[in-house]
Amino acid sequence: MIDIMSALPVRALARAWRTAAWAGAALSALSALSALLAPAGLALAQKYPDRPVRIVVPFAPGGGADIFGRLVAQRFSETLGQTLVENRPGAGSTVGIEFVARAQPDGYTLLLSSAAFSAAAALYPKLGYDPLRDFAPVALVATVPQVIVVHPSLPVKTVQDIVRLARARPEQLLYATAGPGSLIHLAGELFMSVTGTRLTQVAYKGGGQAMTGVLTGEAQVMFATIETVMGQVRAGKLRAIAVTTAERTPALPAVPTVGEQGLGNYASQGWFALFAPTGTAADIVNRLQGEVARAVKTPDFRERLLAEGAVPVGGSAADLDRLVRAEIAKWGRLVKEAKIRVD
Repeated sequence: MIDIMSALPVRALARAWRTAAWAGAALSALSALSALLAPAGLALAQKYPDRPVRIVVPFAPGGGADIFGRLVAQRFSETLGQTLVENRPGAGSTVGIEFVARAQPDGYTLLLSSAAFSAAAALYPKLGYDPLRDFAPVALVATVPQVIVVHPSLPVKTVQDIVRLARARPEQLLYATAGPGSLIHLAGELFMSVTGTRLTQVAYKGGGQAMTGVLTGEAQVMFATIETVMGQVRAGKLRAIAVTTAERTPALPAVPTVGEQGLGNYASQGWFALFAPTGTAADIVNRLQGEVARAVKTPDFRERLLAEGAVPVGGSAADLDRLVRAEIAKWGRLVKEAKIRVD
């Protein structure tokens, strides 16, 4: 048998020994460096935020998104540090949304948007941003049921009554909206698509004005978000026909769903969610998601949401991503079929 070690030249053995020793030393050094950097990386994650966080609401003050944005900002101020709300309304919310899409993805500029986030993709084909590509979903804060309400003088008490009346009087029933492309407009268009009826839109400059239009009789029907009309329904000034979600809402527990009234293929709801610009570090997104999840479990935060007729959620980023994709597809089909245009 040949002795391999003795057959190798002395210099080759020396080089091999030095190479092995260097490799071992390098491996040890890398391990030591990793051990040193791990706490440093953790410290950086824990350091966020070290300056005020800004939550951009793409609507004017006073609306639902503004209310929920300020609730989240108040909670974040208690747990993360100073958090401010900045209203950037315009072009059906797209001005504020685009502003956040172009912001630095450092966790200091966030977006609190409504369901308009998904609808805009279909309504505005030349957006300066892509809602799927340019945003990292953080968390769904809450969903908000919609309620079909009518003026008390209208002789209807069920969804089927509205369908029969609308078929008997094509385009004569007037439904109030917050303007073309608003969620309550799209909900009305979806109702017509599902039921094969034709109503006529009366567009106002906001949900509050639309509700006033129904109260005064300028319009007869409204597919309202619940926080807009809840007080008037409880006061008996508007008649609630149905909620447009799969389950009844705790805010108006006596009002049946559209599904209970034979319209199970119709569904529409408002929602409010937190987003960050794409590229925001995963640990920051995860921390923000965790803060929302904890917030919706606290009694005071939940009570504030429920008082607005909202249903607290606080789900995962993946849950929000699925919702957004489904809503973009849903409203995209409707906008195309109904040939809806906004100025």
